[in-house]
Amino acid sequence: MSAAYAVGDCWTMTRRELAHWARQPVQVIVGLVFPVMMLLMFGYLVGGGRAVEGDYVDFLVPGMLTLTMVFGLEGTMTAVTRDLDKGVIDRFRSMPMADGAVLVGRSAADMLQSAVGLLLMAGVGYAIGWRTHGGPGAFLGAMGLLLLLRFAMLWIGIHLALLAGRAELVQAVQILVWPFGFLSNAFAAPESMPGWLGAVVEWNPMSATATAVRELLGGPGGEPGWTGAALIWPLVLLAVFFPLAVRRFGRLGR
Repeated sequence: MSAAYAVGDCWTMTRRELAHWARQPVQVIVGLVFPVMMLLMFGYLVGGGRAVEGDYVDFLVPGMLTLTMVFGLEGTMTAVTRDLDKGVIDRFRSMPMADGAVLVGRSAADMLQSAVGLLLMAGVGYAIGWRTHGGPGAFLGAMGLLLLLRFAMLWIGIHLALLAGRAELVQAVQILVWPFGFLSNAFAAPESMPGWLGAVVEWNPMSATATAVRELLGGPGGEPGWTGAALIWPLVLLAVFFPLAVRRFGRLGR
C-alpha cells in the first residue's frame, strides 16, 4: 500500500474522531476547561514561593502547560477501548486499510485538541499575569516541545488501552498518570524537596520539558541545556511505544 493511501486512511480516521466530537461537545469542553481550573487553583489558592526566584506565575504557567500535555489521556484511552468492546476496530481491520490508521487518526484528532488547549491555557496564563520573555521563535519552539511530549504520551496511552482491552480497566491505568504528573517540577522547584525526591523529579521526562520551556520563554526555573533532554525523552518514548501499539493492534483477535 502506497504512502498516499496510508495518509488518506489516517485522515479518514481523524475526520471520524472529529465527527464524534461534534456530536459530544461537552466532553471536549470539559477536557479544555479542567486544566484551566487547575491553573487558576494553583495560581490563586495554592500558589506561593516554593523556592522559586521571581514571579511564581511565570514559573507555574509553563509547568501547567506541560502537565496539560500529560493529563487528559483518558479520553483517547476510553475511545480506543470503546471501539474494541463494540467490535468497531475488528470491522476496520477487515477493510483494506493501512495498519495503524485507526490509531494514527485518533492521535491526530487528540493533537488538534491539545493544540487548542495550549492556546487556551496560554491565554488564561496571560490574563493572570504570565509574560514570556523570548521572541516568536522561542515561543513556537516551546509549543513544539510541549506537543512532542503530548504525542509521546498519547502512544503510551494507546498501547496501555490496547493492553487493557476494556473501558472499565482504563480507570486503573489513569491512576498512574497522577503520580507521574505531580512528581515533577510543574508546581515546585526540586530544590525545595528532600534530596531523594528532588532527584526523582529531575529524572521525570515531564520535568525536562517544563525546564526547557521555562528556559525558552525566559521564566524562572529555566536552565540552559535542557532542550536536548526535552527532545530526547519523547523521541525515546515514541520509539518504544509507537511500534508496540501498532504491533499490538495488528495482533488483535489472533
